[in-house]
Amino acid sequence: MHILPCVSSFKCLLPGRVFNKPPLAEICGILAPVSNMQKISARQIFTGDKWILNACLVVQDGQISSIEPFTGSPAYELLVPSFIDLQIYGASDRLFSVYPTTDSLSLLHAHCLQGGTSLFLPTVATNTRTVVSAAIKAVRAYWQQGGKGCLGLHLEGPWLHPDRKGAHVASLLRVPDSEELADLLEEGEGVIKLITLAPEICNVELIEELVDRGIRVSAGHSNATYEEATQAFNNGVSLATHLYNAMSPLQHRAPGMVGAIFSSDTVMASIIPDGYHVDWAAVQIAKKQLESRLFVITDAVTQATEGPYLHQRVHDRYETAGTLSGSSLTMLRAFNNLIQYCKIDPAEALRMCSLYPATAIGLDKTVGKLLPGYAAHWMALNKQEGLYTLTELPDDTRTFA
Repeated sequence: MHILPCVSSFKCLLPGRVFNKPPLAEICGILAPVSNMQKISARQIFTGDKWILNACLVVQDGQISSIEPFTGSPAYELLVPSFIDLQIYGASDRLFSVYPTTDSLSLLHAHCLQGGTSLFLPTVATNTRTVVSAAIKAVRAYWQQGGKGCLGLHLEGPWLHPDRKGAHVASLLRVPDSEELADLLEEGEGVIKLITLAPEICNVELIEELVDRGIRVSAGHSNATYEEATQAFNNGVSLATHLYNAMSPLQHRAPGMVGAIFSSDTVMASIIPDGYHVDWAAVQIAKKQLESRLFVITDAVTQATEGPYLHQRVHDRYETAGTLSGSSLTMLRAFNNLIQYCKIDPAEALRMCSLYPATAIGLDKTVGKLLPGYAAHWMALNKQEGLYTLTELPDDTRTFA
């Protein structure tokens, strides 16, 4: 075996300290209490840029220090960056908006690891202010307890267009005001990382304030015209949520939100490659248009019998009152779908699930690649009968976030 022993727990790093937000070094596993070196060998290592044959990843205190040649029998077949999911609502029958607790986040983290994901943004769909407040507190408490993997919070709503609400609860949708914004930003300081909103119902000052606070703004559940969407992108909206779904479509006389996304040179868009939210051909078309600006989310939910979102599993998707309301994807299955059904090269599919989400959230200089100076967020894969399977999960002893 070519892996040196590693420290099993990092909860003692800074005992008693309360974070408004997790320091970047701790998110990405760069801090460690003692010297901790690993050497991980593989037949092929994907750096995020290229494949390297017969190599060894050298990790010091959770950070990649070098990649060295390796001879002999490697520990793994394929070593790749672990995945990043920026939109996931819960797991194991614990929808985060129904159970906004540290236990729910721990279960969600464990679920994510099983699908190759080491970093995630728990997401709360349009809900009451009480639920949002509880979710913010849960993330802070999770960080304080040394919880791993959680990057912060993604709020999807309530500032959405009612005509594009999808499965969101109409009675909870609203147009924001300055008092609501100030209250949310004060409580959510350092925790809220991403907000999905309909830009046509939000004024420019609100979007600028969110961007100034370091929050990524994503256009979604929007009925914006092409012109409105383009202006929003020029005003600081840098992302679009679940391309095609719940947004004004591309039509030859009304290009809509989709047309504005395709026309932009900078906006990135997430997509749900489960075969239900988007046809495989539509994924291929989007990939040709957006190239490195298209990234994967799971949009995964879980069974719920309480709260406003009563997700029920129907085959391998979820519905609420007959409306498609979420997927059952893992990032690993999404990765395989891109290759199997969308004919996307494995290296590019890996980037769509790791590097490009890192870029979308502003962490692409720290995670998403296996290169010197990056955090050691890696996993091992093997290819069997055309599908990639995990042979080594992202592990808390290596991925300290």
